[in-house]
Amino acid sequence: MLTRLQVHDFALVDDLELEFGAGLTIFTGETGAGKSILIEALGLALGKRAESGMVRQNCKRADITAIFDVSGNEAALGWLREHELELDRECFLRRTISSEGRSRAYINGRPVPLQMLCGLGRRLVDIHGQHEQQSLLRRDFQRLALDNYARHPDLLNEMVRAFQHLQQLKASLAEVEQACAGQDDQTALLAYQVNELETLGLTAEELPALEEEHRRLANAETLIATIGQGLQQLDEDEASITSRLARLLAALESMRDHDTALGAITGTLADALVQLQEAAGDLRHHLDGLRLDPQRLREIEQRLATLHDLSRKHHVRVEELPELASRLAERLSRLENAGQERQQLLQQIQEAEEACRRHARTLSESRAAAARALGGEITAHVRKLGLPDGEIIIQVRPLAEGRLNATGMDEVEFLVGINPGQPPRPLNKVASGGELSRISLAIHVVTGQRGGIPTMIFDEVDVGIGGRVAEIVGQALRALGTCHQVLCITHLPQVAAQGTHHLLVSKQSSKRATTVSIRILDGERRHEEIARMLGGVEITEQTRAHAGEMLARAQEA
Repeated sequence: MLTRLQVHDFALVDDLELEFGAGLTIFTGETGAGKSILIEALGLALGKRAESGMVRQNCKRADITAIFDVSGNEAALGWLREHELELDRECFLRRTISSEGRSRAYINGRPVPLQMLCGLGRRLVDIHGQHEQQSLLRRDFQRLALDNYARHPDLLNEMVRAFQHLQQLKASLAEVEQACAGQDDQTALLAYQVNELETLGLTAEELPALEEEHRRLANAETLIATIGQGLQQLDEDEASITSRLARLLAALESMRDHDTALGAITGTLADALVQLQEAAGDLRHHLDGLRLDPQRLREIEQRLATLHDLSRKHHVRVEELPELASRLAERLSRLENAGQERQQLLQQIQEAEEACRRHARTLSESRAAAARALGGEITAHVRKLGLPDGEIIIQVRPLAEGRLNATGMDEVEFLVGINPGQPPRPLNKVASGGELSRISLAIHVVTGQRGGIPTMIFDEVDVGIGGRVAEIVGQALRALGTCHQVLCITHLPQVAAQGTHHLLVSKQSSKRATTVSIRILDGERRHEEIARMLGGVEITEQTRAHAGEMLARAQEA
């Protein structure tokens, strides 16, 4: 509920801070005193469109903050959690408007788009006024009011789950169908590519081996000549390295008896001779394996050319061709199985839609029964509120073209008949704001015990009524205040007397400025205000006695 409203430099308000409690809070004051300014200020804090003319004259900006206790408001708490704006049990809505008309919005100290302020505001306050677009005029709110009255949350939850499952299946089908678009051409192309790559038979190990063999065959003539010359120099005649090293080693060994240090040196030379002889043997063996093979060279070059052509065709490196073949084969398999998957999804969608419609029909039956009962109860209250020929009919009809949504397959609309002989019309076609306010009041009184928006504001709810009907309206507002926080601007003492709290709005003018002030009335001051509303300019003792009777009756009710 609304706990505090702070208004600075807005319209005729200089600096104002109000605290609010539960129950019915009444605002009264002379005509033109500025009672509606508070409603306008709160509307701005809730996201209403701002204008530069709203800023107090000669001031730079208006600043409005509304503070709410949201501890029991699951709709608001869920919204705040979803947008990561939760701040314990309190919620701060702030709006600033510059004298140039620029506006800024804040939720719990964080700047937010105006649309977000509106979204949260709809979950906190419902304003009923002559020119307000009330939540009750929205079809979705009318359906919600009926569902709250019907008390079938289990049916609603089942419907939501069934519809979400249906939507998930449809999303999967869309993905499959997108993948299957041009399936025949894709399948043929993939099959050709996979066959081409698999026929190629390239493995990860083949490419480096081919490249090595190609280098060897391409340079075979040079290799044979170079290795042959090397062998000759190394080991194949008297002047070769190994022959000369062997003669040197023999000469040094003959001197070892004369110089013991030669032992280590001759050992090293002996090892070197062995290694050189082994190297010569390896070279000889390698040379025996070398051959000129132009045919094999052409085969390898053709193979490598084919591999490079395919790599360019598929925009990959040659070494990536085996992995590409695997990926394309997997895509081909999925595509070939997509038709079967599509048929399975179509069958599942049909079954899910049938389940949705079963849940929706059950929900429709529950709504239809609740609509008759709710319409009758609201009609009875409307007639007590000064509309003796008023009638409320709640229509529950199928959505166009048999559509389904998460709330079922129904469109709910509240129709109202005011005058005899005229057919019932939608609520948004009712011309009189006073009539609409009283109809809204009747609806909220009936549905109030079953949830809804926690704070309600009624402006001009008393237009065109008086006497006994006015007292009934006041009693209805007081009853609504037992389960909601209700703020009401009224000109009628019968309504004002029913308030749990009473605030007097007044205007003070001087040569320099005009300001609006508000003060809390209780005891004698409230008694005097009710008497003023009853008696006008002259307040007699009889008027005061009448005011006292009104207040006493309200307390006893």
